[in-house]
Amino acid sequence: MKYGESTFDIIYLVFAVVMGIRILRERKDTVGKMMGWAVLILGCGDAFHLVPRVLNYFVSADFTSWLGVGKLVTSITMTVFYLLMYRIWLKIYTVREDRTLSAVVYALTAVRVLMCLLPQNRWLQNEGSVLWGILRNIPFAALGGVIVWLYWRRRSDVACLRFVWLLVALSFLFYIPVAVGASLLPMLGMLMLPKTVCYMILIWVFWTYVNEKR
Repeated sequence: MKYGESTFDIIYLVFAVVMGIRILRERKDTVGKMMGWAVLILGCGDAFHLVPRVLNYFVSADFTSWLGVGKLVTSITMTVFYLLMYRIWLKIYTVREDRTLSAVVYALTAVRVLMCLLPQNRWLQNEGSVLWGILRNIPFAALGGVIVWLYWRRRSDVACLRFVWLLVALSFLFYIPVAVGASLLPMLGMLMLPKTVCYMILIWVFWTYVNEKR
């Protein structure tokens, strides 16, 4: 178990960082930069949680606080990732920005980040409660819902992006049970594997778009 999961985590992190750098090198325009930074933020943010998790399997040390802080960092960087997904949507589809929609997206982002920073989450003890797992993920799930809806609306406009909405929807479908109930049922943590696969496919979609538009 530990070897398989650790190998998968390392492959994902290397893939995300390498692809983020490659996207930034390939495209210097606004969309390319946002895609590249989105991928790097996602990968580097996940590293704060996954690296201590891998080390915890093989090193005799107390990684409790590192794992908790890693979850905090990952929670924030995932939120920033979806904010960038919104900005990418605006640029790719040359949509006139709706101030109300943007206000909703930024408000959900701010509320999510603020709730993640509250001490009630007990990140340093790595003992999050079910209640706070639910509360901090309400604005995050709402943000994800907005992103799914937006990309679904324009799914036929750009061929290589037609399944972005589905990948985002599936990633949330796999993530929410873990974020809410893993403290009670640790086996739910296995759902993070298919969630990560969704992210890897999404990163590849970004790379495909960058190469098609060169």
